[in-house]
Amino acid sequence: MKVSLSHRFAATPAQVFAALTDPASLQRSIDGCEKMLKTGEDAYEAHLKVGLGSIRGSYLGKIRITAKQPPESLTLEINGNGATGFVKATAQIRLAAKGDQTELSGEGEGTLGGIIAAVGSRLLEAAAKKMTADFFTRLGAEITSSRAS
Repeated sequence: MKVSLSHRFAATPAQVFAALTDPASLQRSIDGCEKMLKTGEDAYEAHLKVGLGSIRGSYLGKIRITAKQPPESLTLEINGNGATGFVKATAQIRLAAKGDQTELSGEGEGTLGGIIAAVGSRLLEAAAKKMTADFFTRLGAEITSSRAS
């Protein structure tokens, strides 16, 4: 499954990049993320509770940030496992200043297996788009609140 990534933030590329590489900001921005622990340089373990339709479960995810070019780009590698299946995903993210905003663009590609993969590709694509949009909205709010404090 492939997903195009696009979002505008009312922040500088450096602020968006900092939020994308901060485990506390990521934890607060990822729906269902209960805990995020640093396991190494640019490597994290995330504990999530996620639901897709009637399929709900707990997942243990590993996140790695690679190919960092602050504040223009980075790659996120995500691997998650749970009772209902697994997910492997990679997202290449680019950031560009557009006036007083930052435009995030990129591509994501993922593979699902197990019970969750049986849901159907249309539902999975719609869920992936919604989860991505929700994540970026929360990340934007996180950036705004951190600048206000």
